[in-house]
Amino acid sequence: MPELTELRAAVVGTGFIGVVHVDALRRLGVEVVGVVGSSPERARAKGASVPLPAPYESFEAMLADERVEVVHLTTPNHLHYPQVKAVLEAGKHVVCEKPLALDSMQSAELLELAERSGLVHCTNFNVRFYPQCQEARALVADGRVGEIWNVHGGYLQDWLLLPTDWNWRLEPGKGGELRAVADIGSHWLDLVQFVTGLTVTELLADLATTIPVRRRPTGPVETFAAADDVERVDVAMTTEDLAHVLVRFDSGARGSAVISQVSAGHRNSLRFELDCSRGSLAWDSARHEELWLGHRGRPNEALLRDPALFEPVAATRTSLPAGHAEGFADTFKELYRAVYSAVAAGGVPDEPDFPTFADGHRENILGEAVAQSARERRWVEVPA
Repeated sequence: MPELTELRAAVVGTGFIGVVHVDALRRLGVEVVGVVGSSPERARAKGASVPLPAPYESFEAMLADERVEVVHLTTPNHLHYPQVKAVLEAGKHVVCEKPLALDSMQSAELLELAERSGLVHCTNFNVRFYPQCQEARALVADGRVGEIWNVHGGYLQDWLLLPTDWNWRLEPGKGGELRAVADIGSHWLDLVQFVTGLTVTELLADLATTIPVRRRPTGPVETFAAADDVERVDVAMTTEDLAHVLVRFDSGARGSAVISQVSAGHRNSLRFELDCSRGSLAWDSARHEELWLGHRGRPNEALLRDPALFEPVAATRTSLPAGHAEGFADTFKELYRAVYSAVAAGGVPDEPDFPTFADGHRENILGEAVAQSARERRWVEVPA
């Protein structure tokens, strides 16, 4: 079985997240032999400011490179479906950013193709790999908090607070029918199901477009980049800035989430809390080194990240000693450690310890239920 350092990858997309993928792979010792940008010229320009490998002249040139065993797709959403198909047809393992596709018909096809191929496939729900989230899952699975009654929280950001804030995700043709829910709400839904071991079976969604007209720059803008003093045009918005979602789980537990990309002061805060029969637990990505444990008959606890105090499965997902903070970039590294271990072993294990295309397809199904519920203003059953 090959070592991780013997495996080679390519990353498609050289924006913010593409650079994170490259960095995480290099930290694992995986060689990134090249990147694919929207054009070779733009990829070379990006490589002048961050350490990227040389760009391929085209996506097709990357697929033809026999050195590449795993392809990471960090491109706009509308490109995921055709690019995943092409990667699988080329016989390469694939890691795809979420959403896996623009709709569940596409994601179902990709899941079927991936499973039939025998190749390793991953949907990039990296938030699962915060050590405190792994510890929360272990505590729930061990019965430490008892029966889950209530799951609540949300995901708040402020990077689209202003009418002049712009990104390709605002364009339905590139981002899809949903925006805030597809972009960050999918992380919340995936994470709470991962931590609890429960499945969302029904939901009620209320969506709002708080900024009906935005000022789009006439030139390209990278995610999270400032774009002042540029020429702009008015564009009417059809996707949501804000969502309130009620959910019911297969166990009978209830849940609720607020998803917003227009919450001033919240740069990137994913929060969840579980209210259970033996206690509560809560986590916030803005304070990612802490797991709050709530009690009735004794003082509450704040469990700081410490491998020596973690359950064994959570301890394997953290590499620095206590007191030395790990963060967002480390979740990618630990996710890829799991993915590339499967690649080295020859395929997806029977019980994968990372999110696969099955999880990506599930999120597409949930997203369509959210859209239907908001459109019809009623509770919607989520297809199995």
